[in-house]
Amino acid sequence: MKRKLLGIIDATSYQEDLEDLLIHRSLAALPFSGRYRVIDFVLSSMVNSGIRSVAIFPKMQYRSLMDHLGSGKNWDLNRKRDGLFFFPSPIVDNHENRIGSFDLFAANMDYFYRSTQEYAIISNCYTIFNMDFKPLLESHIHSECDITEVHLKDGGSMELYLVKTSFLIELIKSRHLTGYTCMRDVVRDPQSYYQVCHYLYDGFSVMIDSIQTYFQTSMNLLQPEVWKKLFLKEQPILTKVKDEPPTKYIKGSSVKNSMIANGCQICGTVENSIIARGVIIGKGAVVRNSIIMQKCVIEEDCYLDSVIADKDVKVEAGVHLSGTVQAPLVVRKGTKQGALMNS
Repeated sequence: MKRKLLGIIDATSYQEDLEDLLIHRSLAALPFSGRYRVIDFVLSSMVNSGIRSVAIFPKMQYRSLMDHLGSGKNWDLNRKRDGLFFFPSPIVDNHENRIGSFDLFAANMDYFYRSTQEYAIISNCYTIFNMDFKPLLESHIHSECDITEVHLKDGGSMELYLVKTSFLIELIKSRHLTGYTCMRDVVRDPQSYYQVCHYLYDGFSVMIDSIQTYFQTSMNLLQPEVWKKLFLKEQPILTKVKDEPPTKYIKGSSVKNSMIANGCQICGTVENSIIARGVIIGKGAVVRNSIIMQKCVIEEDCYLDSVIADKDVKVEAGVHLSGTVQAPLVVRKGTKQGALMNS
């Protein structure tokens, strides 16, 4: 890259419509597509674009996110210079004291002052996409705009912004005078005198902001033509590596149009579903149109249709659970679904 980029991921977002899946984790750490987390997509896009310094700013429930990211080794960000930086919020956020991302940036100004990268890209943590940022940077430099905002083909914003690092520092320092709390405030202000340009992105992009969007996006990836738009050979999606054995398919089991991660044991029937690592599907059990997260146990003769089972869920023998495509049934992390509970 002719000019170096600084990567900034705003992981402060909380979507109320995803509450059942965010009780024990931040939105950035939400499992997706069997073996990934939502943040893997923007983080991989940054690394694949040559970015070697990435700062993540979470606000709450970030233990799971820290465990997933670790030192950044899986993204080649465990470096002596630059690398992965994690800045949890030092500010209490409550009804009387709502904070924006600029406040979190301001609490860690040394990071921005010490950065040698001339430009910075600021992104949310909950968009599923796979983008090369190099053409975006070239477009921004050529346009000489103050801010370049990435838009989709339909005109919607991806909440992805490219600016000079020095300009970002000025926005942070002047936030109390301007009233801007984040980049979105800057570009949406009709009175702003900053020049904002739009960059059109025509690749795969979905914001995970509700249970329905999360479920439908996951199901769409079971279509090969959709999957190929997101998972590109030249731009791999990186994630935390776990050493687990291959999945074991027991005689009599049946799997159709599904994603099955490593370490599973499949004894029953799985159709049109996403099964994460270490899941057990018992004999005679049927799982259709569902998302089963890590280390769940679906015992014998169960029937699940349009269900999202969070991590460590146990569904006891003979239980039937059903939702709909528009309103999938969510089973919260670590809970047990027993026959007596459903009678």
